[in-house]
Amino acid sequence: MDAGKTTLASLTVRQLDDKLKTLLRLRAARHGRSMEDEVRVILREAAAQADRSAGERFAPAAHPKAQAPSSAAESGPRIVLIIGGGIAAYKSLDLIRRLQERGARLRCILTAAARHFVTQLAVGALSGSQPFTELFDPQSEFDVGHIRLAREADLIVVAPATADLLAKMAGGHADDLATAVLLATDKPILIAPAMNPQMWVAKATARNLAQLAADGVGVVGPNFGEMAERGEAGLGRMAEPLEIVAAVEGLLRRGATLAGKRIVVTSGPTHEPIDPVRFIANRSSGKQGHAIAGAAAAAGGEVILVSGPVNLPDPPGVTVVRVETARQMFEAVEKTLPTDVAIFAAAVADWRAESPSASKIKKRTGGTPTLKLMENPDILASIAHRKTARPRLVIGFAAETDDVVVNARAKLTQKGCDWIVANDVSPESGIMGGDSNTVHLVTASGVESWPPQAKDRVAHLLVERIAAALDGAER
Repeated sequence: MDAGKTTLASLTVRQLDDKLKTLLRLRAARHGRSMEDEVRVILREAAAQADRSAGERFAPAAHPKAQAPSSAAESGPRIVLIIGGGIAAYKSLDLIRRLQERGARLRCILTAAARHFVTQLAVGALSGSQPFTELFDPQSEFDVGHIRLAREADLIVVAPATADLLAKMAGGHADDLATAVLLATDKPILIAPAMNPQMWVAKATARNLAQLAADGVGVVGPNFGEMAERGEAGLGRMAEPLEIVAAVEGLLRRGATLAGKRIVVTSGPTHEPIDPVRFIANRSSGKQGHAIAGAAAAAGGEVILVSGPVNLPDPPGVTVVRVETARQMFEAVEKTLPTDVAIFAAAVADWRAESPSASKIKKRTGGTPTLKLMENPDILASIAHRKTARPRLVIGFAAETDDVVVNARAKLTQKGCDWIVANDVSPESGIMGGDSNTVHLVTASGVESWPPQAKDRVAHLLVERIAAALDGAER
């Protein structure tokens, strides 16, 4: 072993005084290097100054590109890219290049499984720095490297995010470098899921995605397409590198997209009493409305969720108002005004009993009782047609069983709202009470048909569109 390596091996950053460690950390950050790499450079420079001939014995810097960064790279966003173990890992190589084209300063982490698909050499050559692989690496952990990786970044991107990685993230595991960094960070996280279609629609994956969405994790993709397995196709392909780059740019540009905005969301069914034990209701679970409320809160909004009777936990960071009937929901919504956005995802009963019985209606011989019905207030139309305190953006939902888009367009005009999110709730669709949804976003300018995806993913896409619409209106 040569003298340079012996000196480096004996150096322990923890033994330095706090001032020196701070100076070292600042110098490393300025040059886009880790602290251990900065130590290597300092030692090489010192050796070269003392003896040029002796300096030739030392190996070249481990991060040659980082030693003379361009002005763009010097000021560009710091991104940690975690590459998971799936066939889509090959796309991460192009993603590295695309991010660097936009001035990003990258540090890459390869999971053990990822190293079966892409090599450290390839990732290091493209990123300009040695990728990190081990949690207990003596060279990178001598100054608690995984905490440094977690904190010294503007954004963490996981691509591909495999089903296993999603499960570990949702469960708070930290048994390798990638999951330890993800758990230790306080920075935004963006995941690009990639897996077999059956794994994507599995209930366990849906639960994990819902938890990650509630935790504020951003999602891009997956897309439809052919799988690596012969004859397999469906929803599960990792988003293309340029799609991921666009999502990264959006997160870095907007940050908390709905910060400073007040949003009211309705969710779930309403129960209209017939007598003390019976009521008129529907099969709405409230999953979509609750996911939207959670996504809006994760995007920085002040969210009030007016919820009918559901068996769901309250989304984090959301003020929840619980109601039973349509009239109670209408009153609760009016009390939230003024708001910037109103999203009416609840399946409100159109009718109620005209005169609910104060006691249980008994079964008697001689015929069935007559149930007289009357219309409930139209919450969506009432708010959309307000002359004062009308939300800037009013969004309704249309649950249809036939002619979905045609009926949604008619509803957009009749109700006077800005957008309609329409879906097919016929029994064979499995949407009512299910974890996935297939929606059409209907606006005055046209119709966007979104692919089948988890309800939390629909929520995040809708919140992104809302944020973009509000941002555009303010310019």
